Amino acid sequence: MTNGRIRVGIVGASPDGGWAAQAHLPALAMLDEYRVTAVATTRTGSARRAAERFRAPSAFTSAAELAAHPEVDLVVVSVRTAGHAEAVRAAIGSGKHVLSEWPLGVDADEATALARAADGAGVVHAVGLQVYHSPGARFVRDLLAAGRLGRVESVSFVGAADPLGGSRIPQSLAWSTTPAAATGVLMIMAGHTLAAIDQIAGELVEVSAMAASRHDRVTVIETGQLVDNHIAGQLAFVGRFGDGALASISLHGGSAPGPDGFLLKVAGTEGTLTITPARTGEYMNWADWRVGLAPAGGAPRELPVPARYRTVPSGAAGGPVANVAALYRDLATAIREHRPAHPDFHTAVRHQRTLAAIDRAARTGVCQVLETPRR
Repeated sequence: MTNGRIRVGIVGASPDGGWAAQAHLPALAMLDEYRVTAVATTRTGSARRAAERFRAPSAFTSAAELAAHPEVDLVVVSVRTAGHAEAVRAAIGSGKHVLSEWPLGVDADEATALARAADGAGVVHAVGLQVYHSPGARFVRDLLAAGRLGRVESVSFVGAADPLGGSRIPQSLAWSTTPAAATGVLMIMAGHTLAAIDQIAGELVEVSAMAASRHDRVTVIETGQLVDNHIAGQLAFVGRFGDGALASISLHGGSAPGPDGFLLKVAGTEGTLTITPARTGEYMNWADWRVGLAPAGGAPRELPVPARYRTVPSGAAGGPVANVAALYRDLATAIREHRPAHPDFHTAVRHQRTLAAIDRAARTGVCQVLETPRR
């Protein structure tokens, strides 16, 4: 660190757009705790253009080169899932702290190996499940913990997975239609949904599921090309929490540029919470939440999320940037205090094991009992 600021190198900082440019770099720009010092892409020309666009002093064409750079304290991995392990291992091997985008690995076994390696290296590690730092999710968690609904009896969620899962797909995602890509309604959308459910109500201990692939081939929107599709676009699963309460989650894929919203309901013995996005077109892990309370025997009313739940600057934009910035703020504190970040790689392992169980349940029709992962 220089002058108390954490020096960041971003693997996958494409100058032509992508998640790093859309979320990570704007989030880092609003926080005094960080300074972007290096970027890496796969080609020299794009790496130089990225460095110029994002005002990074150094540009590289590999994660290993970036991680070894002495002016990098934290490596951010924002590439396709299949490339996460190589970049994360490069960071760990250089003794650098690391933030990996979700999912951590292509499967639970790879995620487990990365978590163990990071622990062994003594670095702080985090995963991009930013809903854990959503002001709305944290507010709802505290409402439930305080007994505002009495005993929780069920949690229900319905959400859109667009642009994944439909009959058409953007060219930028045409590579994602095979299980090996580890991208899709199950891995991405269900993963972020599990994180939100975990944040507000806790872990599931068993799951049953059904999944459907309604399109053997999908059309690339920009070119009209047909590509084979081997992943499910529609997913529904139910689960049970440790205390016996039930969860039901329905994720519907589609061909729109983004989601049309979501509906989250938490029912308890003393009332019901209904959560929807404050603005349309945002996923649950991005959105500011509108929280409505219908107490048993009382009049429904809105519960504004108190300002104290927002941990990033008050002028922060909504959308994906605000919650990603809040995750980075917690990570900076974890690095300075030499404590684990939240969520860390072990959180990722737990959710990837649950997703694997959901996949097995959908394929076999057999309810899956979840085991606590060993570190």
